[in-house]
Amino acid sequence: MQKRVEMLPNIEVMWNTQTVELLGIEGLGGVVVKHNKTGQVRTLGVTGFFVAIGHKPNTDIFKGYLDMDETGYITTVPGSSLTNIKGVFACGDAQDHVYRQAVTNAGTGCMAALDAERFLMERKIEIIMEDNQ
Repeated sequence: MQKRVEMLPNIEVMWNTQTVELLGIEGLGGVVVKHNKTGQVRTLGVTGFFVAIGHKPNTDIFKGYLDMDETGYITTVPGSSLTNIKGVFACGDAQDHVYRQAVTNAGTGCMAALDAERFLMERKIEIIMEDNQ
């Protein structure tokens, strides 16, 4: 994919570059970028801006607690948001290493919400049953 992008004449790949500021009032009119190695700052006249968040999930905080695959994605019971810890659910980019898209994240987020609701309702029923004994 990288090679295909580099071959396109209308795309300039800017390695080692970070966004400093987006410019515009009622729409995007430009972007200020800085080269991380040289410190050179450039202003580019653009009307579109796409942010890719990367390919490594931000799940390090859960290492040692939740089961993960070798690349850091939280593993779940297939077809669900259930993790190896009862009452802990995973969804979206933390769990989905195949699609990693907003629509998928919304869908798995809904799955996790429903799984959490069911989990809490089961606990409520267990507490009521304990209180009645």
